[in-house]
Amino acid sequence: MRFDTIIKNGTVVTDVDTFKSDVGIRDGKIAALADDLTEADEIIDASGLLVLPGGIDSHVHIAQASGDGIVMADDFDSGTLSAAFGGNTTILPFCMQEKGTTLRQSLKDYHAKAEGECHIDVSFHLVITDPTAYVLGQELPALVEDGYTSLKVFMTYENLRLFDDQILATLDSARRSGALVMVHCENEDAIRYLIGRHEEKGEFAPKFHALSRPVAAEREATHRALSLAEVVDTPIVIVHVSNRQAMEEIERARRRGSKVAGETCPQYLLLTADDLDATELEGAKFVCSPPPRDRESQIACWEGLQNGTFELFSSDHCPFRYDDDQGKMNEKGKRNFRWIPNGIPGVETRLPILFSEGVNKGRIDINRFVALSSTNHAKQYGLYPQKGTIAIGSDADIALWDPSRSVTITNDSLHHGADYTPYEGLEVEGWPVRVLLRGRTIIDGPAYTGHKGGGIHLKREKTFRPAP
Repeated sequence: MRFDTIIKNGTVVTDVDTFKSDVGIRDGKIAALADDLTEADEIIDASGLLVLPGGIDSHVHIAQASGDGIVMADDFDSGTLSAAFGGNTTILPFCMQEKGTTLRQSLKDYHAKAEGECHIDVSFHLVITDPTAYVLGQELPALVEDGYTSLKVFMTYENLRLFDDQILATLDSARRSGALVMVHCENEDAIRYLIGRHEEKGEFAPKFHALSRPVAAEREATHRALSLAEVVDTPIVIVHVSNRQAMEEIERARRRGSKVAGETCPQYLLLTADDLDATELEGAKFVCSPPPRDRESQIACWEGLQNGTFELFSSDHCPFRYDDDQGKMNEKGKRNFRWIPNGIPGVETRLPILFSEGVNKGRIDINRFVALSSTNHAKQYGLYPQKGTIAIGSDADIALWDPSRSVTITNDSLHHGADYTPYEGLEVEGWPVRVLLRGRTIIDGPAYTGHKGGGIHLKREKTFRPAP
């Protein structure tokens, strides 16, 4: 039996198994897992390497509208290239509905931005900002059938937030359609009140961003989102959780029988609110929402990754240039923290950080790493088993990892469109050295060997049965 490619002598890792095996690839699929495979057009020697499913980052922002005069640092070209160099083969960015625009039109516009630009596969979440009867009653059910099986709602940001009755209507439509709802949980009214208090005192520096978005605002909104989902009996995902109190709300909801998944991100493991208090306006580099917290919150988030409170580890990649009047240092942002674009880059560094800080420091094992970095994302969002595992019949999306390779993260070595990384100077151990997308090598050491346009948009399955 002849293959297009054989990966030999590596250690194959899934979310449940670790074993020595060759991997035979044919027509972009994994066709064999066995010892001593020999006949292939290409033989890749993976001696000393881990053979892992390609990473899936299910929470990234790319080429997204970000306010008047603000431009996101990554388009689909740079964003997907950066993701590939970080060991990822699929990302799920957000298609934002602008108020007054239909979901169909928003998708048409967003697909146009991605067409011919992607280096890896993509699949779009919907963001609902204008939940009209037409959107919820006609468009959303039809789009779910077309494979757009997840959506996001915001409880914060003045121009994006939904009120409780709108959230309930959206959740109920999702329940009937079979769509999974992601929720950004922060109490907008509390945040606006605190922003006003800081402005009255003349407190405009970046550090006041964190102070205006306290743990209590995230905890309350998390509790409220879970309660609303319970009212209409709808599964939800609580995204980018930053602290123990919000985690406890998820755990309590599960004990009540609610179906809820939790997600956290690298910034809540490595950064703190003190980073926003850097000299001059350097703290703007770390402005994101929810903001980083403190050391105790970092410990809590690690516990959540270990004990299953979090099934998902995503980057929440949301890049802006720092030294740019269309990014962090726009004219209004220089004068007041409330106008600093919220978000930090991280799609390329997500997996090396989790591997180094998690696997190599003994916090999680390698199978848990695979689950958090790939498999659980595929299962949660309707891509499994096509993606997220190494199994016969699955796409040959594979990342070969050198578990002992030491790298010092610098922005000059990364491939995103931002002009900084919040992890500058961080030393990590463990790095992806080769990445295959559907059996074709696209990253080989420092070299890019794929081609722009090689990534496709993926239709996804429903992950729960619609209710009447």
